[in-house]
Amino acid sequence: MMRRVFFIFALLLVVHTATASDERSIKNLAKALTALARDVDPAEAQALSATAHTKARSLKKEYRVFLNPEFTVFLYNIGMRKRGWCGHWAQDIGAELKELKCKTLVLHWGEAYPNTTSENNALVVTARNQPFQDGIILDGWRRAGRLFWCLVIKDDEYEAEQHYGHSGITMWRENMKWSAWLQEYQQESEQKPDTASASSVTR
Repeated sequence: MMRRVFFIFALLLVVHTATASDERSIKNLAKALTALARDVDPAEAQALSATAHTKARSLKKEYRVFLNPEFTVFLYNIGMRKRGWCGHWAQDIGAELKELKCKTLVLHWGEAYPNTTSENNALVVTARNQPFQDGIILDGWRRAGRLFWCLVIKDDEYEAEQHYGHSGITMWRENMKWSAWLQEYQQESEQKPDTASASSVTR
């Protein structure tokens, strides 16, 4: 009996810790988004941050992520999962963020190492009229539902090859076709691309 109570307490502690971690991350991301430019609406930044974190967590359950993101992609590639590739995370989180119809923040689609087994796709958020490279990356896939975010240029997991320290050269590039889909509410366009650039590759 005591053992069962202990495990229940431990589970509740883990859940509370994850929630507290998300709350801190939501607050910090909202601050980072607001700091992108003077005209960014803090309320818009808060809504985008909360929505991205919440959706990433829900997709972990929806995709039935098992062990780690790479293994879930393997299950997707052999037909045991319907979704779970990095592009699916970007699509589904992006679709949720589009519904916010942000006016002071702009959604972009980022891709690194396209058409290779190292490919990753994620969202990038900028202020209006701000270059893609100055934005903040939002990646639900990388940490299996715990939203990863940082400045594009600070993402040292996707840098050009380096031998000593960090190269500081990002491999993230904008996929204009998918960025157009993310921004279609601004452009009054309803056409969605048929597929992301490399849906058959490892990620």
